[in-house]
Amino acid sequence: MAEVLTGATVRKWIEKTAAVMAENRTYLTELDSAIGDADHGNNMDRGYKAVVEKLPEGDDIGALLKAVSMALISKVGGAAGPLYGTMFLQGSKPLMGKSEIGFDELAQFFDDAVAGVKMRGKAEAGEKTMLDALVPAAEAFRKAGDLDAGLKAAVAAAEQGMKDTIPLIAKKGRASYLGERSRDHQDPGATSSYMIVKALADAQNEAA
Repeated sequence: MAEVLTGATVRKWIEKTAAVMAENRTYLTELDSAIGDADHGNNMDRGYKAVVEKLPEGDDIGALLKAVSMALISKVGGAAGPLYGTMFLQGSKPLMGKSEIGFDELAQFFDDAVAGVKMRGKAEAGEKTMLDALVPAAEAFRKAGDLDAGLKAAVAAAEQGMKDTIPLIAKKGRASYLGERSRDHQDPGATSSYMIVKALADAQNEAA
């Protein structure tokens, strides 16, 4: 397995995520139809199609991630665009000009991404949002202490966090209007966040 994450792998990550969002567009929309506006799958698919079209040339990881941010903010409707856009924008800032990064820098990316979502969404883990996948992923990654072990741990933690949203009552967003009726449904934002983390691990596995 590789000791570093390269710009080429980040590009592959972004392309993989776009493919996953296209493949799961209907599934994500079905999840969202239960507790939201029934548009999350369509929005994420449209957003990532725009992302792939707008990617800059080269292997500057910060520039690639900033391009993801800008495309998602402009193309994804509802709350998801600003939330995912802020996630990538905050995460990209320390990575500008870097064509490869190691464990510490990727751990910082996860931390900054989570902080961005918390700031924009005024939310915390446990409120049935995307943070329920992202926070455990970031914590598991840092705890692993190694890039490849960390990505494996992050995927497992994000998946468990996604599943753990099922019994929760939503505290944020459109789902919070449902109160008790938001229980027993998996959160679509946590689901797409898990997919993003898994696509990163898959891209890195293929780069090894």
